[in-house]
This record gives sequence, structure tokens and C-alpha cells, in this order.
Amino acid sequence: MIKVLVQISKPKFKKPNKFQVLLLNDDYTTMEFVIDVLVQFFSKSEEAAQATMLKIHIEGEGICGIFSYDIAQTKVTQVIEFARKNEQPLICVLRELKI
Repeated sequence: MIKVLVQISKPKFKKPNKFQVLLLNDDYTTMEFVIDVLVQFFSKSEEAAQATMLKIHIEGEGICGIFSYDIAQTKVTQVIEFARKNEQPLICVLRELKI
């Protein structure tokens, strides 16, 4: 009798890359508008939104959230469309997280 050993390997899945969504400082968008965007699109509390807005104002950029690519790109598009509809030049970008 011959015994055959079969090794079953589990498929290895790669975790999807994550992306930061950032708001960039400019000299025209109001601080109140930035806070509104952070609350509306990133579900931040008023206090967290104000802290992030100050970081953007002082450091030139601030992280709004970390998402998969599709969600991050959707957030960027939504924020830019909302800003333009409200005649604000706010800039929103995404940056890949390096892990």
C-alpha cells in the first residue's frame, strides 16, 4: 500500500493598499468651510474637525482619513465638487501609505 501525502495550501491574499486623504492649505478657503467639510465628509466631531483644520492651516496639510483606494478617490472627488459648488478653492488629494 502506497500512502500519498497531499499538502493543501491556503491562498495568500495581499492586503489592499491604504491611502490618506489630505486637505491642503490655501489663503482663500474659510476655516469654517474646512470644518464643515471635515464634519460632513469625514464624520469628524466639531472638536476633531477644528483640530484638523488648525493643523492644515499651520502645517500646510492635514490627514482627513485613511481608506482603500476606491473610497479615498470618491472622498476626494466629493470634496472637490462640494468646494467648487460653494465657490471655494479647497484642494483635496490622496497619498498612498507606505507600509
